[in-house]
Amino acid sequence: MKEKVLKVLESIRPGLQADGGDVEFVKIDEDNVVYIRLVGACGGCPMSQITLKQGIERIMKMQIPEIKAVEAI
Repeated sequence: MKEKVLKVLESIRPGLQADGGDVEFVKIDEDNVVYIRLVGACGGCPMSQITLKQGIERIMKMQIPEIKAVEAI
């Protein structure tokens, strides 16, 4: 499962990097909740929760239906 998550994050990463940000994988728990860290411009951006939920989480769940949620730490 971790490999699938990393592959999806790699596909998302160029869009975040274009805006000066990035995403780091932290862990996936036993309930299939993915924990990430938004860094760079994304880390302090007021729109980061929208990026997280409507962007990263939406794409992650579409490509890996077993994922229950994506949370930033």
